[in-house]
Amino acid sequence: MIYIGSNRSNLNRLPAPKTHQSIMKGHPLNHRSMFGTIIGRLWLVLFIAITVGVSACAPKPMTSSPSSSMTMNSQANMSMKAPSPDPRVGLKPGLFDAEEAIWNLTKLSSSKPSESFIGVTNSDLAFKGNYAFQGNYNGIQVWDISAPKKPTIAMEFVCPASQSDVSVYGDLMFVSGEGLTGRIDCGSQGVEEAISHDRLRGIRIFDISDLKNPKNVANVQTCRGSHTHSVLKSPNDDENIYIYISGSSSVRSEEEVPGCIAASPSEDPNSALFRIEIIKVPLAHPENSAVVSAPRIFEDLVAPPQHGASPADALEMAKAKASGAFVADFFGQERVLSGRLLNMVLDPYLKEQGKTAESMTAADSAAFRAALPGIVAAAFPPRPARADGPRPGPTQCHDITLYPEIGRAGGACGGYGLLLDITDPVNPFRMDAVADSNFSYWHSATFSNDGSKVLFTDEWGGGGQPKCRADDPKEWGANAYFSIENGKMNFHSYYKLPAPQTNIENCVAHNGSLIPIPGREIMVQSWYQGGISVFDWTDIDNVFEIGFHDRGPSAADHQGAGGSWSVYWYNGLIVSSEISRGLDIFEMKPSGFVSANEIAAANTVKLTYLNAQGQPTYKWPTTFVLAQAYVDQLERSKGLPQTQIESTRRALASAEGSSGSARKSALSALATELGKNTSNAKVKTLAGVVKDLGSM
Repeated sequence: MIYIGSNRSNLNRLPAPKTHQSIMKGHPLNHRSMFGTIIGRLWLVLFIAITVGVSACAPKPMTSSPSSSMTMNSQANMSMKAPSPDPRVGLKPGLFDAEEAIWNLTKLSSSKPSESFIGVTNSDLAFKGNYAFQGNYNGIQVWDISAPKKPTIAMEFVCPASQSDVSVYGDLMFVSGEGLTGRIDCGSQGVEEAISHDRLRGIRIFDISDLKNPKNVANVQTCRGSHTHSVLKSPNDDENIYIYISGSSSVRSEEEVPGCIAASPSEDPNSALFRIEIIKVPLAHPENSAVVSAPRIFEDLVAPPQHGASPADALEMAKAKASGAFVADFFGQERVLSGRLLNMVLDPYLKEQGKTAESMTAADSAAFRAALPGIVAAAFPPRPARADGPRPGPTQCHDITLYPEIGRAGGACGGYGLLLDITDPVNPFRMDAVADSNFSYWHSATFSNDGSKVLFTDEWGGGGQPKCRADDPKEWGANAYFSIENGKMNFHSYYKLPAPQTNIENCVAHNGSLIPIPGREIMVQSWYQGGISVFDWTDIDNVFEIGFHDRGPSAADHQGAGGSWSVYWYNGLIVSSEISRGLDIFEMKPSGFVSANEIAAANTVKLTYLNAQGQPTYKWPTTFVLAQAYVDQLERSKGLPQTQIESTRRALASAEGSSGSARKSALSALATELGKNTSNAKVKTLAGVVKDLGSM
């Protein structure tokens, strides 16, 4: 199903600075109030709550065509229609025994976490060689996926922190820490003190030359911690890499880290707000890693437009209030406080009053309800209005997708999607910014392979709420698609998971990556408990689903932990980090949407490593299967007469079976024949591949 935005006037554009911003070095703020300790902990638990809502060698590529004699007509029995009724609706619940639905994918394996990590949130993924690195709020697990049907744990490293998002480069591993309980020594006892030099909020750097014995070589503290991070290998710098930090927590005390200031830039030019932080990592001496710049890429942005509650949310909020639930306003959005989030606010309040939960009376409850707005306002103060205009915009990014080969980055920055120039890694600057009242929380970005298009995801509800219900607006919690022309982003359409999910399944757009089908933009994406979806966005005005995998709810009668946090294509495999269930591995299955030749051509692309928020350029080696893939695409699109499709396929198969001068002559003749067609770009591409095959 395709969802096209019907109200383009909802998109607001803000002018970008013509030159990059000067570098501002932070100096401190002491974040104190009578609720100081509560505030820090509330930040941590809120981000846990809104992020996940939980309590708790690849196959060898085929260089020859697997189906050189198989025409698209012979694949006509492969449906190009989604199954109906959708099998994702009504799946039976369960943690490790939930009912599953799958279409146009083959599941190779599902692996449970090890004992040290089971029951704790799995986060993002990174890849190197035959290994998948899986972050977890308790540390890192490394899976050997060389036998994808039976992956094994190659290393597990207990080092608690949130979110423990992980990246790799060479013999180095980088791990994010943002919460207040992460320790420099990786201890599991946490940090109780409001200010402590044992606390780690930033980036841990490990030497993993001996994978089974990672060695902590550096810890780089940042002012707001590292919720996520992005690793940049500049094409023009082989001696260093750069880490772009997305820190979204409160600014830490100057007493803990000198140079951290929470005042607005107008009050103190060294403010830690309205900026990102960039760490420089000298590859020869990673122990010397340090923050080298803090660009203010948000300067001059104003508060973005917002939408209200959906019909389902309004109904749930009314029920909660009627039942006497505690409700508080967070940045203009009402949330019901329950579970851990409520306890983190209520327990310190009762302690200050000399009371306990057991002794709490109706009068105490009423007093707490009256005090609650003040507690939350102290923890999350409203952004001050400008004297000369509207309130300022976002103060941080959530994810920054770096695409070094084109010198661009997509910043998903709360209320905005940003297009950044990163040709100078230390001094990125904003080229364009877009806002959209249909978007609640700009979360991540993915470029097309050629960099001419970009999609942004909207993590409406923070990832911890059910936002794929049948009556939720299809433009909310979706992807938005933009073309990029002359450094400006132009909106085209939305796409949201087509299958409605229940009100006990947290579901919203989340992390994914391109699948290198040549000449097309195919992507696999996670949707938390909505599962994973594969879709084609080659035409960004006509985005459609071509595959999926989903499970039933992780619990039968309440919202439990589970769902795909992130999913990425890596060297022929599709690997998903399941929040509670462990690691899932899939592969593409030929269908009416994607041929066996296209999949085989994709699998000739080999990466040495892959990081979340780090996008490589896919390049396909010249092979016969690449040529056959383009023939399949031309047949599907009717780009050539069927008789020429069949003769081209036969000529390629014959040439592949020959050698020497006979092969060269046959391919030269075929390239010449195809070259006569000057009106179809795909035919030109095919002719170029055939010509290159003939010269090999």
